[in-house]
Amino acid sequence: MTQSWWLNPCKPVDTQAVEQARARQQQLTKPAGSLGQLEALAVQLAGLQGRVKPSLEQVWIAIFAGDHGVVAEGVSAFPQEVTGQMLLNFVSGGAAISVLARQLGASLEVVDLGTVTPSLDLPGVRHLNVGLGTANFVQGPAMTQAQGQLALQAGRDSVQRAIATGAQLFIGGEMGIGNTTAASALACALLDCPVVHLTGPGTGLNAEGVSHKAQVIERALALHGAQRDDALQTLFNLGGFEIAALVGGYIACAQEGVAVLVDGFICSVAALVAVRLNPECRQWLLFGHRGAEPGHRHVLETLKAQPLLDLGLRLGEGSGAALAVPLLRLACDLHGQMATFAEAAVADRPA
Repeated sequence: MTQSWWLNPCKPVDTQAVEQARARQQQLTKPAGSLGQLEALAVQLAGLQGRVKPSLEQVWIAIFAGDHGVVAEGVSAFPQEVTGQMLLNFVSGGAAISVLARQLGASLEVVDLGTVTPSLDLPGVRHLNVGLGTANFVQGPAMTQAQGQLALQAGRDSVQRAIATGAQLFIGGEMGIGNTTAASALACALLDCPVVHLTGPGTGLNAEGVSHKAQVIERALALHGAQRDDALQTLFNLGGFEIAALVGGYIACAQEGVAVLVDGFICSVAALVAVRLNPECRQWLLFGHRGAEPGHRHVLETLKAQPLLDLGLRLGEGSGAALAVPLLRLACDLHGQMATFAEAAVADRPA
């Protein structure tokens, strides 16, 4: 593993392809700008793919899973064993993201970075055994530097496998009971934002549960607050293995030239960490949706992100990003297949 590879330069956007795609948009048989954000998406993807007519036939979805020691503080509505059980559901085809991947014709990879379920060995799942979940971050760092670097590398490795299949779009998803607590703590530390603004119900906590969760995060921030200016150490202090893998995946995509479609709150927090570590990666990130978790809006605003959908989703798994794929594909199809005024022999608007 190359030390600090996540700091390496990202691939530049192809500005010539952007200009050519923008010029093409002006020639299509429609009023300029009438397809709104779809036009901008097509032009953006042209720059990322380096081709005037981009396409998104090959989509790679990677689900990263890991357990969280902070669950011992009673911050989740679900027991920790659910993380391991959901891994089987993913590869058996019964999870929401499994259905969506099938419908999209997307490749689905499931990576277990470390769950509490002993001797978990499921066909179709990559078990990396970084640890038996993270440590309880109200008592110390969630992970060691060695574990954090292994998790970052796991995301990068998934991107390399995606590239080997010809993937044109990378979607990272996550599974980990307790990971909205980790994501909220990370976001609070990085944004220096009041905990109550970024803490929500996760998988279904009531008001009392949300209040308790916020108190747990306050304790963690008090313990680790002195290092909040160090994004990498803050990730290791407060994050999860799966969140670190997402960070590594997003940065690796930007370095290798693969567009990313970011999912919900947890993935957006991972994107925030990625941008803090390597600001150049921001231009490779598109955002699938704005979710129901209250902190998501704050993170998106910080990243100056324009999410494609707003459906009140709070499932995770990469599901919101997957739901936005047809929209991106249609943006590419409209851009690439509509006739120009000259081709259709339609009178253009006066100059």
